[in-house]
Amino acid sequence: MQVDLDDVVCLQDTAITIKGARRRVTVPAEIVDFLELEDKDKLRWIALKDGRVMLEKVDQDFDREPRL
Repeated sequence: MQVDLDDVVCLQDTAITIKGARRRVTVPAEIVDFLELEDKDKLRWIALKDGRVMLEKVDQDFDREPRL
């Protein structure tokens, strides 16, 4: 997969916190703003065989298959 840098809105590293069974990831403020995320919104994580991970906001009003 190639990425056109003109299409990139945010590129940032974040940390993962793992304590017991809980795993937390901090979503960068730029991504929260870009996706217009609010409390209780859901995110869909898509892991690819080559180690890449895709992330998209789940539309609460429209149950659909992931965009692949």
